[in-house]
Amino acid sequence: MLHKETQRQEQARVDRTIGQIDQRLTVINQQLANAYDETKDIEQRYGDNTKVNITEIDDRMETNAAVQQQKQLVAVAVENEKLLTNQQARLSDLINSPYFGRIDITEDGETESLYIGTATFIDDQDNFLIYDWRAPVSSIYYNGTLGPVTYETPNGPVKVELKLKRQFKIQNGQIEHVFDTNETVGDELLQAVLGEQSDEYMQNIVATIQKKQNDIIRDTTADLLIVQGVAGSGKTSAVLQRIAFLLYHSRRQLEADQMVLFSPNRLFSHYISEVLPSLGEKNMRQITLAEFLSHRFTGLQVENLFDRFEKDQANFPELTQVMRRYKESVGFMQAIEAYVKQATTQPIAFNDLYFEERPFFTKKQINQIYLGLPANMLPGDKFRATKNTLIKRLKRQINLEVHLDWVAEKIDTLSDDTYRTIVGEREFDSGDDEQAFIARKIVQHYFAPLYEAIYNDYFFDEATEYQHFLATACPADIPVNVWKAMIRQVADNNEHHFVSLSDAAPILYLRDLLTDGGQNYGIQYLFIDEMQDYSIAQFIYIHHAFPNAKLTVLGDYAQDVFTATYQTGHFIDQLTTAFPDSKINQISLTKSYRATAPITNFAKALLPKETKLEAFNRDGRLPRVIETPRNQALATLTQEILHLQAKHATVAILTKNQQIAHQLYVSLTPDEHVSLISETTRNLPKGILILPLYLAKGLEFDAVIGYDISRTTFGNQTDTDLLYTLITRAMHDLTLIGITALSPLITALPATLYTSSQSVKQSI
Repeated sequence: MLHKETQRQEQARVDRTIGQIDQRLTVINQQLANAYDETKDIEQRYGDNTKVNITEIDDRMETNAAVQQQKQLVAVAVENEKLLTNQQARLSDLINSPYFGRIDITEDGETESLYIGTATFIDDQDNFLIYDWRAPVSSIYYNGTLGPVTYETPNGPVKVELKLKRQFKIQNGQIEHVFDTNETVGDELLQAVLGEQSDEYMQNIVATIQKKQNDIIRDTTADLLIVQGVAGSGKTSAVLQRIAFLLYHSRRQLEADQMVLFSPNRLFSHYISEVLPSLGEKNMRQITLAEFLSHRFTGLQVENLFDRFEKDQANFPELTQVMRRYKESVGFMQAIEAYVKQATTQPIAFNDLYFEERPFFTKKQINQIYLGLPANMLPGDKFRATKNTLIKRLKRQINLEVHLDWVAEKIDTLSDDTYRTIVGEREFDSGDDEQAFIARKIVQHYFAPLYEAIYNDYFFDEATEYQHFLATACPADIPVNVWKAMIRQVADNNEHHFVSLSDAAPILYLRDLLTDGGQNYGIQYLFIDEMQDYSIAQFIYIHHAFPNAKLTVLGDYAQDVFTATYQTGHFIDQLTTAFPDSKINQISLTKSYRATAPITNFAKALLPKETKLEAFNRDGRLPRVIETPRNQALATLTQEILHLQAKHATVAILTKNQQIAHQLYVSLTPDEHVSLISETTRNLPKGILILPLYLAKGLEFDAVIGYDISRTTFGNQTDTDLLYTLITRAMHDLTLIGITALSPLITALPATLYTSSQSVKQSI
């Protein structure tokens, strides 16, 4: 801690800064009130103008002009109101905690004190009272140690002398902690922040960003940024700050809508939803892998990771593992590319296009068009030319149809309302012109379903084409009869409008390559969390779907919950091999900040000795391991809940799967503070939470109880990743309850890492 006089001076500076912010906020509040009144007044006048008589053409033209003018005024007023509202929110946040850091730098013989916060604030005399944490000079706070420092600016590197680095924790305008340090962020400040209780939302970490996290945040050159971070290392937080930094750094070329974040589940999406708004930025688009794949199929259900995990737990034969491993590989996607190159000389799996319950274009006719085109055309060009030919033939039919008697009869029976809908405000030189216009509109509407089917490529049978490809792709290590049985299963799945997860990305890749579709060129950045849950095939397809996007992928290969049972080899090596032409930057985060040191060291003992995992020096009690007979398991759990509830707002009971979670939920005494969390849950309540461990990925809880950590549930070495993931969700307290016999993964650990006890002997 600093000398009292220094602390008093810093508090006086905080008070002055808050006073300036408060004055600005008073002005903004008044401007916002005026803007609200102005918008309301314009909308009222806009409403009055739309009531003007529009029977006469002159009145109609005048009214239309007035309406357009009023619309523009409303749009300007609403935009002004939005800007003021954003300023109001930013200033309100600054009043509570205006800044968190100070650096004193000397440049050209002059020393200046700079205060770093979540947003820039300039007083009425153009003095910078607060510098945005993303400003170039602010990088000194995160990367610099006392002495000579160089930081990057748009005009090139600048050298300065860093004389002082000071860190604050300010709440409600009062300095709670203040430290001088030579580190990125001193342990004192981290201890103060990390000792707090968990919250429904992830908090921004701009006050505690570490040097390696800052390297992640400020990377602007990599095509593929890979972040391998141990559990609790702040990798997700750093990537969210990275999004905020990129929006600041490239604010003239980049908007939040040009970014997509792939989240592990919707619960996690809710958990991180307040980070960017707390930094004054709009949230980027968020989507799960299941949602992304489902959106790209029409009328089909795509298997999700959670359902597949549950099924794998029940039955996952060795040959099925081998086939899945192949389907999710680089080699499988390359086989699709090779197959597509040969497709221009072979018939394609086309569908009959039906209209009024009869084939209008048969698949034989469509293939004749396709094969009649030059064989040296690219597959996508050839498909597009076939599609254009179908549209031209349909237009020819429309041209013929407009002269038929049924169209004239339809015109004669039109109601006045339908007539006005078709004609609108158009004027015609003659009655014949009007008749011809209406006739064409009627016929176009009549054939609209057929046109839509052609436009949306419904004449292409992607599922059957995929089966044709599979028939050519059997690898040498899989028996032919087994491979054929798999193809029959793919066909059966299609009949039931279902797509397995391992088939989804390959089917879409095959379809897109053949049709030259499915690509979004507007997205500039993709962020993929829990990268180890994705197959290499899925990465290849996602990169294909967003060809202009730079990728940031993050995860922890030690938390390989969904693929550890069948994947072999190092995931990151496979990933870098899949992107040979990309500029790749790999950053590893090895220090865990989430949990106390005893919990982190307990988790580390599960991993191979060469694993780099360092515990942050935050004290706490040893994990508690309890072995209990089955008939006392619920009583043991209830006692542990009561013990932990007395200290923590949130206690998560984590199970291996959803079935155990559900059984446990119905077995416990009904309590309004107990919540069962499923994959459809959107928010994280306080109290007692019961959920399968795979839904807890990326989340953290004050206390965790691992239930049924037994020989029968966590008995295999492949369960190590699951157990490690479960343990590393805990921030302050961890209890593992084994029923009948503890998991050998636990009993193999040194007894000094945990406290062991038998279950209670009496009912609770």
